[in-house]
Amino acid sequence: MDRAKAAAANETMDVLFEISQILNTGLDRETLSICTSLCEAGVNPEALAAVVKELRREAQSLKTKPSGAPGSI
Repeated sequence: MDRAKAAAANETMDVLFEISQILNTGLDRETLSICTSLCEAGVNPEALAAVVKELRREAQSLKTKPSGAPGSI
């Protein structure tokens, strides 16, 4: 990728990240970049959003589950 394309890609990600921050998505730059790449590759954005939300719910439930609870590792 030449310098102009790399600069344009970085600027685009900067703008997307700013929009993400304004919308309070909670996505960091790396996660946003991965999601963007997946959408560009043809992944359904609504399905991707549903997966992200579900993963967040699961992560939160693992954080709140007592360590001695059944099913914990």
